Amino acid sequence: MTLETSVPSGEPSYECAYCGQPFSHREYLVLHRGLKHGDELSDEEVNAFHEAYEEESEELRLFRLKALALLVLLYFGFLFMYSIVP
Repeated sequence: MTLETSVPSGEPSYECAYCGQPFSHREYLVLHRGLKHGDELSDEEVNAFHEAYEEESEELRLFRLKALALLVLLYFGFLFMYSIVP
């Protein structure tokens, strides 16, 4: 399954050399190449993919922790509110 991507006109774009798909950020292109064209990449491109993948994984981990913390705060906030308000 190939997702269609587009870049707004006037914005810088990065095009995949293997399939021609455009991306609005260089990091998206690097991740795309590693996931879709991994067998065709040079060592430098593979290293760039691994670095971008690790960075993206770290950002997702932090987002999940923040979302969990927010849910816990909401839960206990409603619990305390329920116990205080008659």
